[in-house]
Amino acid sequence: MGSPRAIRRTGLLLTVLATTATGFLAAPATAATAADHGTGRPQTDWAARAQASYTALQRDLYLGPAGHGLYRESTPAAAGANPYSYLWEFREATQATLYVANIPHPSGASEADVADRFAALAQYASTDPAHPGYDSYLPAPLGTGGDLFFDDNAVVGLSFLTQYRAKGDPAMLAGARAAFATDTRAWDEDTTKACPGGMHWVETDANTIRAANVTGLAAQLAAGLYQITHQPSYLDWARRAYDWNRECLRQSAGLYQNDRADDGSVDTTLWSYNSGAMIGTATELYRATGERAYLDQAVQDADGALAYWTADDRLYQQPAVFNSFLFQDLLLLDSQHHDPRYRAVLSAYADRLWADNRDPATGLFHFQASNGGAPDPAQPVGTLNQAAAVQLFSLLAWSPKDYDRTS
Repeated sequence: MGSPRAIRRTGLLLTVLATTATGFLAAPATAATAADHGTGRPQTDWAARAQASYTALQRDLYLGPAGHGLYRESTPAAAGANPYSYLWEFREATQATLYVANIPHPSGASEADVADRFAALAQYASTDPAHPGYDSYLPAPLGTGGDLFFDDNAVVGLSFLTQYRAKGDPAMLAGARAAFATDTRAWDEDTTKACPGGMHWVETDANTIRAANVTGLAAQLAAGLYQITHQPSYLDWARRAYDWNRECLRQSAGLYQNDRADDGSVDTTLWSYNSGAMIGTATELYRATGERAYLDQAVQDADGALAYWTADDRLYQQPAVFNSFLFQDLLLLDSQHHDPRYRAVLSAYADRLWADNRDPATGLFHFQASNGGAPDPAQPVGTLNQAAAVQLFSLLAWSPKDYDRTS
């Protein structure tokens, strides 16, 4: 698998196969029943798929107590690879555990699994008291450490928020608040730059970009925290970051360019998770304020994102983990503005992954080096993508009444 850092930083060009549009939006509707919530597939089927995919994740990528409760990056491991995954992979495995554990009937993950994920997460904590947060790789003694990426910290905060919404544990709220406090260091205060503001991607003097991902994800986290705490600073941060992405990186409805460099240049690469983060943030701001304009903007972005990503097979070519972000945010929006297309497109995409990308012998999901597209048996199976599959199937197994708990 390609470096997770390269995928997010440079807008790695995806391997685009010669394909035609899949016609997600034009497909004839299947008669829905109360049991399938409009997906055309019984809930128990999605739960079974989620459980099977989680079982494969734990069997082949989880290192267990002897491995400090961590995951490997991929299987088989590349020559000379780190013994443990980066924080990003670990976070996605954590989110997968949360989602499968909250399927509303017995599933493959337990509360003990959830507790194990959060306990192991602490091992990524920075050892520099001047720069608290989570490093991209484990510090000593388990690793050599790594830069602190603000988007990593934002999504870790969203995992804490997910679990708080499920169980109301004050420790989870404290974790989400701490993660956001880390991200406040990301804001660029230089008013002489083109489009002043925005959030740095990584905490290093070498950083030269303000990125859509961290800015949108941190805004989403802040808006969620405001709903719980009613602390005005969270709402102020959420509005400021959300507005910056819309003003400085929005290409069109639902499409946000990757980043703006200090020299004023813009990386125009589009990723499905940047679409998702802004849909999710607008939805959270609507829930936080009741201002109809935010819901309208979320719906407009959802319409634009669906139109773009479902055309010319773009959705399938995106990294599976990025699509997981898009869909969980569409389902969050569905909790406030029901639109059957959101689950229908997810259902079609998830069916395709199960049919085309899953190895029935192992239950593992194979992709291109780009982390999306048709399976390439020569590529290792990544924790990132296996976790994404678990997340997607789990969300389809949830009752729609619970979609207001996604993050």
